[in-house]
Amino acid sequence: MVARIAREPETMLAEEMKGVLAFLKSAEKLKDTLRSGHTSGGRGESTAEHTWRLCLMVLVFARELPGIDVLKLLKLCIVHDLGEALSGDIPAIFQTEGAHKSEQERSDLQVLTQPLPPAQRSEILSLWEEYEAASSPEAVLAKGFDKLETILQHNQGLNPADFDYAFNLTYGLKQTSAHPLVASLRAILDEETRAHATEQGRIR
Repeated sequence: MVARIAREPETMLAEEMKGVLAFLKSAEKLKDTLRSGHTSGGRGESTAEHTWRLCLMVLVFARELPGIDVLKLLKLCIVHDLGEALSGDIPAIFQTEGAHKSEQERSDLQVLTQPLPPAQRSEILSLWEEYEAASSPEAVLAKGFDKLETILQHNQGLNPADFDYAFNLTYGLKQTSAHPLVASLRAILDEETRAHATEQGRIR
C-alpha cells in the first residue's frame, strides 16, 4: 500500500490577496442591486438576497439530488448573477427575445473578475458559461432552482397592489420541468400563485 503524501497548502501571495479583496468589494454591489420582487416586509429584494436563498434551497434539498455534485451546484448558484453587480438586474417581466442580457452579464463579469488570480478568474467565468449554456446536470438544476426561488419570493413578498401574480404561471416553465424534484416544487408553488391571482381577480 502506497502512503499518501500530504500536499502543503498553496500560499496566496499578498498581491493576490489584494486582488481577491478588490473583487469582493466590487461584488458587494449585489447587496444594493434591486430586483423586481419584494420581501415579506415590503422592501425591495436585492440580488444578493436572491442568491443567498437560492443556495439555501440547494442545501436543504441536497439529499433529493442523487448523482449531483452539490458543491458544483452551489458554485453555479453563487456565480449565476454576479455580473449584475455592474449593470443591475433586468426584471423577468421585461426580458424579451433577442435582448442582450446574457452578453451584458458576460461582459460585466469579465470586468468584475479582472482583479482575481488567473485560475480563480477562469473558474468563475467557466462556471458562469456552464450555467448560461445549461451544459451539465448541475447547471440545469441551478436554472430550475433559480426560477423556483423567484416564484417563491413573488408569492411571499408584500407586493404592490398591481403586482401580476399570474405572470408566475408562465415564468420559467422550461427550466422547472427539467428535473422531477424541481417540477414537484413548481406544482406546489403554482397552487400558491393561483390562489394569489384568483384573489387579485387576474384569473378565475
